[in-house]
Amino acid sequence: MIMRPGQQLLLPARPLFIWGSLLAALLLNMLLNMGLWGRAAWTPDMLALVLVFWTVHQPLRIGIVAAFFFGLLMDVHQGALLGQHAMSYTVLSFLAITVHRRLLWFTVPSQSAQVLPLFVAAHALELLLRMSGGGAFPGWSLLLAPVLEAALWPVASVVLLAPQRRAPDPDENRPL
Repeated sequence: MIMRPGQQLLLPARPLFIWGSLLAALLLNMLLNMGLWGRAAWTPDMLALVLVFWTVHQPLRIGIVAAFFFGLLMDVHQGALLGQHAMSYTVLSFLAITVHRRLLWFTVPSQSAQVLPLFVAAHALELLLRMSGGGAFPGWSLLLAPVLEAALWPVASVVLLAPQRRAPDPDENRPL
């Protein structure tokens, strides 16, 4: 892949770090659902954010199967219609795989604008599945969740790419 001028060369991502960050996002989602505001419709889905991030940056390691598995875990945790989050995360992962090559050419703030429609589509699909299963409409605050997830994209980029940015062998004669 041809790199943009000024773009830093990254080290390969460690699989343990990738899966650990996904597990941490799953646990954070579980904590947010049990927190002060409970299952508020406006809370961002941190697991979806991390899934999309790793699907974009490491599509050969994290893909549709991982998204389906984590979706089933979220369904069991929330007591939701079995397959609701699994279907939503699977579609989200598929959409992220389709745009991952184009998305990496943008700057990080522009990337957050590019992933906003992906998060909107995932939340719309999840709402459609919930409503068709006889669930109640969670309210219009649901529209805030994809916006918050897109706003957290730069933070996720900084935090999740930080271990790859360190120099493997720092030397003043070798800047790469």
